[in-house]
Amino acid sequence: MLAKLRPLYNLFVEPLGKLSVSLGLTPDTWTIFSLLASIAAGVLLYQGSFWWGLVLSIIMFLADVMDGATARARGTPSKFGTVFDHVIDRYAEFFVYGGLAVGGWISPLTAMFTASGVVMASYVRAKAESTGLVKDCAVGIAGRAEKLILTYGAVVLLGMNIHNWAEYMLIAVGVISHITAIQRLLYSRTAIAQAS
Repeated sequence: MLAKLRPLYNLFVEPLGKLSVSLGLTPDTWTIFSLLASIAAGVLLYQGSFWWGLVLSIIMFLADVMDGATARARGTPSKFGTVFDHVIDRYAEFFVYGGLAVGGWISPLTAMFTASGVVMASYVRAKAESTGLVKDCAVGIAGRAEKLILTYGAVVLLGMNIHNWAEYMLIAVGVISHITAIQRLLYSRTAIAQAS
């Protein structure tokens, strides 16, 4: 849904990418920074420091944004850099949901359901595009932005001591993620059949 705002998003982050390059920063630098922020966020969420955990989670996302912006500004995208970024993104998500689960703030079942949905939605897209027959598999009812917004909303609710609704919100993240994974699987089947 929020993918429609991509042109506006690119217009905003493009200058930031150029600034990053001028400062001598690389996409991998931002990727590693994103990983470190996610680890810190996971620890803070585990400890129940929800507001600081939210801040670090947002920093994690912004670092990921800068990763892509810097890569585009350099004009020489690295194929391994893309793989590295996607792998770190998945680890980052595990740290956030894992921190909440290990801290006892959400049930292990919710954490597993949500994390597996988020990972599978991304995995189906990556696997479909790796065939070379599906140019863009970024389809489905929810992209990463929607999932992050709901996750951040759940952390805010936890910070307000509204635990039940926070868990429901994270379950919703899992539901839309699994639906998106199925939508992408069906889309890729059609696209591959048409290209073959």
